[in-house]
Amino acid sequence: RRVCGERHLFYHIYRDSIVYFIMPIFEVVMLVCFAASWPFSIIKAIRTKVVAGKSPLFMTLILIGYTSGVLYKCTLPGPIDWRVWLYVLNFLIVGIDLFLYYLYRMLVVHLKVLINFFHYR
Repeated sequence: RRVCGERHLFYHIYRDSIVYFIMPIFEVVMLVCFAASWPFSIIKAIRTKVVAGKSPLFMTLILIGYTSGVLYKCTLPGPIDWRVWLYVLNFLIVGIDLFLYYLYRMLVVHLKVLINFFHYR
């Protein structure tokens, strides 16, 4: 059993291995792929003004995940990792998509109210 703050017996082997240097590459690829995918959703929402298939709960969970990633990166010892900006970029992109969801949903509700008002007059 390890004492708090004590390194694992094989930590120096892991730290010096190639895996230690490759793992951040996978994180960057994941973040870049997510950052490249969300703009398609935003563009579709702006063009069609239809947000019927989107889930605000899903987008909120994604935002919580990115917030956790930023907090983790900021609590690591040493200077702030440059990859934190990829998390921030993804957070902003998903935040824009969530904002558009509520904006267009609100517009649809108001439009239905106006249609019903003038229809039954």
